[in-house]
Amino acid sequence: MSHPEVLIALRRARDLTDRDFAQPLTLDSMAQAAHLSKFHFARAFTKAYGETPRTYLTRRRIERAKDLLRAANLTITEICFLVGFESVGSFSSRFRDLVGMSPTEYRSASAGAPPIPGCFVLMWTRPGLARSQQSGRSTDDGPALASGP
Repeated sequence: MSHPEVLIALRRARDLTDRDFAQPLTLDSMAQAAHLSKFHFARAFTKAYGETPRTYLTRRRIERAKDLLRAANLTITEICFLVGFESVGSFSSRFRDLVGMSPTEYRSASAGAPPIPGCFVLMWTRPGLARSQQSGRSTDDGPALASGP
């Protein structure tokens, strides 16, 4: 692959990571999206973006967690799992490493506007709901919301 083709492939993997950050993404799945071997992918990604694919994924998860801590009425545990971490301990540890304070401290420091009720966040982030509403089709969970009269 030439240099521009590698960059296009890396963008495919980065787009996958941005879209599916809450899923259990592995180096293999990211490399597969780029159509590169995992070793070549890891080297090329790090060279192009200045951080490893795992670091990029973790940073995206923490960014989303910060949004939820500021705007949603969810527990730390709910946010932890919603953004793709597998344990509250690893979430809190990585959050502190990257943000400089615990999730609880961050939430307190960011207090301002009333938070979005957690039930709405969970409802609107449920897998498949956004796709079914964009297409106007209903899902097994019930009818899609009508957008007009």
